[in-house]
Amino acid sequence: MFCRINIFFFFFLITRSFSQELNVEVIVNSDLVNQTNQQIFKTLERSINEFINTQVWTSQKTLNQEKISCSFVLNLTGYSNDRFEASLQIQSQRPIFDSNYDSPILNYLDKDIIFSYQEFQPLFFNQSRFESNLVSIISFYAYIIIGLDADSFSLNGGSAYYKKARQIVNLSQNSPGKGWKPSDGNRNRFWLIDELISNTSREYRQSLYTYHRNGLDKLTGDPLKAKISLMDAIRLLEPLFQRRPNAFLLQIFFDAKVEEIVNLFSGGPKIDFKETEDVLKKIAPFFGSRWKQIKA
Repeated sequence: MFCRINIFFFFFLITRSFSQELNVEVIVNSDLVNQTNQQIFKTLERSINEFINTQVWTSQKTLNQEKISCSFVLNLTGYSNDRFEASLQIQSQRPIFDSNYDSPILNYLDKDIIFSYQEFQPLFFNQSRFESNLVSIISFYAYIIIGLDADSFSLNGGSAYYKKARQIVNLSQNSPGKGWKPSDGNRNRFWLIDELISNTSREYRQSLYTYHRNGLDKLTGDPLKAKISLMDAIRLLEPLFQRRPNAFLLQIFFDAKVEEIVNLFSGGPKIDFKETEDVLKKIAPFFGSRWKQIKA
């Protein structure tokens, strides 16, 4: 009997360690809210942390060290009668092979965060039904993070997770919150997932894979060859720019990568960077001052 119990707990621990895919830090910042009792904000922070870090988002087996590091910073701008208004900063990173470096994958600010929440209200995710705007927003970005991470390891590896994110968008069309509909603006949750799954934006996903697997992951072993792959990845984005000069995903890519690109090409083995620099100035002119700092 003792042996059977031990076996049960062994498999229970294994199942637990192969479940949650995300290692998320959630911060609720209430500095801009005039509220004497701060307890509800602390409870909200704890509830979101527990929800996102204990939810099983995929059927993939994930070791603790393989969990995706990310953060959700909820900056509250209004609170009244259980109604919250906020912006949400979402960031995620990906470890690079043979290094202690984590490469930024996503760095996005969602300004259209409105939801209702009562203290100690349980948060449940249902893939086939809309539960609440808060749950839908958090779940949507969880799948975006997992999808982007999967795309960086295998070509188009994130497709299954983008489909789940798209389903959340579809189920949220009647939500009173903003950001779910095409009419809510040209850069919101609807358009983010629409571009990710559209064949018109295929170069973004190809670039994401080439940049990380053929570029950053090879940087330790063969830095010159890796840099060439990094330049190839950047130039892959030019056809997307030609079709959609204001493509949402171009902004998403460079918001996450600008500092990294400047650092990567300002050191290490010398390489002819002129063509790639011209492409950067063309497709990401909003970071023109940063590209000038590259001393390849």
